[in-house]
Amino acid sequence: MSTTTTGIQTNRAAPRVDSRWKVETTASNKCGVTLMNNQVGVVVADVMDQYDNVVVTKLPSMIRLDATDRMDFIYDDISEALGEEPGYFDSAEMEENMSTHYGRMIHEDDRTILFANPEDAAEYLGFDLVPSKVEN
Repeated sequence: MSTTTTGIQTNRAAPRVDSRWKVETTASNKCGVTLMNNQVGVVVADVMDQYDNVVVTKLPSMIRLDATDRMDFIYDDISEALGEEPGYFDSAEMEENMSTHYGRMIHEDDRTILFANPEDAAEYLGFDLVPSKVEN
């Protein structure tokens, strides 16, 4: 017995569809962004491609950057690669060229950091990971 999208129950089994996309419910230890595939996005991807833990996937309309553990977008490195003065690339430029992200994002004055595990970002966010005692 299966239920259709409209909530009607039927005796027919739902059709199986093969897909390269698999559901995985365990932690991936990954973080990443999707950038626009434009002049700035290509340069940012080229800078980030120099890191061993970052995988760059260039697609027709976007660029995926996926990293293990953590990914740091160091603004002055990106500014230099763009041929601009230090300070040109900042969090506003980052947000403008990014369409989505996954992982905990922290904007610092000199970089944007993505963490795969939210606990790793705790010190940047002022979180205390030690449980407090509840008084009765």
